[in-house]
Amino acid sequence: MTESSANKLINGDVCHRTANGKKSSGRNGFVKNHCLFQQPQQKKYRRPSEKNNYVHNASLYNKPFVEQFEETPLFVAVLTYVGYGILTIFGYLRDFLRNWGIEKCHLARERDEQKDFVPLYQDFENFYTRNLYMRIRDNWNRPICSVPGAKMDLVERTSKDYNWTFEHTGKVVKDVINMGSYNYLGFAENTGRCADSATGSTHKYGVGVGSTRSEMGNLDIHEELEQLVARFLGVESSMAFGMGFATNSMNIPALAGKGCLILSDELNHASLVLGARLSGATIRVFKHNNMVSLEKLLRDAIVHGQPRTHRPWKKILILVEGIYSMEGSIVRLPEVIALKKHYKAYLYLDEAHSIGALGPRGGGVVDYFGLDPKDVDIMMGTFTKSFGAAGGYIGGKRELIDYLRSHSHSSIYATAMSPPVSQQIITSMKIIMGEDDTTLGAERLKQLSENTVYFRRKLREMGFIIYGNDDSPVVPMMLYMPAKIGAFGREMVKRNIGTVVVGFPATPIIESRARFCVSAAHTRDMLDTVRFVFRIIYILFNSLLS
Repeated sequence: MTESSANKLINGDVCHRTANGKKSSGRNGFVKNHCLFQQPQQKKYRRPSEKNNYVHNASLYNKPFVEQFEETPLFVAVLTYVGYGILTIFGYLRDFLRNWGIEKCHLARERDEQKDFVPLYQDFENFYTRNLYMRIRDNWNRPICSVPGAKMDLVERTSKDYNWTFEHTGKVVKDVINMGSYNYLGFAENTGRCADSATGSTHKYGVGVGSTRSEMGNLDIHEELEQLVARFLGVESSMAFGMGFATNSMNIPALAGKGCLILSDELNHASLVLGARLSGATIRVFKHNNMVSLEKLLRDAIVHGQPRTHRPWKKILILVEGIYSMEGSIVRLPEVIALKKHYKAYLYLDEAHSIGALGPRGGGVVDYFGLDPKDVDIMMGTFTKSFGAAGGYIGGKRELIDYLRSHSHSSIYATAMSPPVSQQIITSMKIIMGEDDTTLGAERLKQLSENTVYFRRKLREMGFIIYGNDDSPVVPMMLYMPAKIGAFGREMVKRNIGTVVVGFPATPIIESRARFCVSAAHTRDMLDTVRFVFRIIYILFNSLLS
């Protein structure tokens, strides 16, 4: 930020709200045009709900922006807290029995002769793992022995010690409807054009590279991939990385450091959080998708500057995601860009879940809102979802990419992307762009959109509480109570449907949920089967409670 930007606000150009809805001389309802988004002072921030889906500046949107987040009913919240309380009490009872040797403890603990040393295992921190998570651990890490497409095969396993260890039975559960994989466009497949091209690439280059890009691992296929990604995104240049998580965690430290300020959404992915922490920059968190909260942090940062010295920040970087994978919400990108321009900050957009899954061309949230890619300073995304591959990318101005090539740890020290993975991305991206002389990409984009709208609408009609945006293929369905997490996951697998159940600490303690990922590979019959199973399980749960 510049000194002049801060001085303008300090020297009296402060934003004043108009009272009682009266019009003011300035734009956006304010005397001075330094505040873009403000709510009346007496109103406190609340999560958007079906009845209160507030859009701060509707003129920035070219289409209706509808997101629904129903508040947890008080009675359900109380029962959920009681459930966790009961589990905690029994957990302490079991720990007491373990300490006296009455019950066997399977978890790693300190030996008696090591008690005088610094502890390797934090006993209290593992309380949740050994007493709550282990009871429902069978819902996660299930081995898959097929392509994770619309349907998949699961390796059957059992546990004789309450999920501490598992044994394979030798049987395979066939044709399980896959509602958990991020296979948005159905490119996770072992037949077809993508699989054939990846096979040909393996014959030509082999599987591994054995070197970094800066040494002997820079192949022509990598150059082709990066040029294609830049063209797909509509930016000057791009850079590909072998791991999506590292794309965030290793590149953010190269973009920000001491004396910089990072403004991060409270629900950002762990890779963004880790990258921000590793950077050494000051981090401040704003409420999820709340432009009032973000603008307040921006204004405070400009007015007050750095702590103690009050010097202007070297750089202000806003971190947001395109689609938030636990909420199913879409970033209010037009408003974020308006704030970013107004306060002269930088914008880092993580499109891991939105690239390929949103927009008429599959160009992500920027394409979805019809915005100019040049308005986003750093465009990040992964190839692990819509492209059925692995790795990530960063796109932007040529100067930015040239800088990262020489300063990013994930570029200098990491092994180059595997050639067949690169080819998988190239082929699938060309299909999406329509450069394969077919309409397959457009058909899959349309099918994904239709499946998403249909599945969300039908679940709401059945009375289920669904979070997120109407166009988001990530569909969280609320379960709330801890006992339902394990029961729901098991009952779904019994009926040949694989899904992901999520609870605390990955979500707030009273907002446990099942998360479904809709795919273009899903047929209408598959989605109807899933809905029918939901109804059966709902009736089963109600009969048990009554």
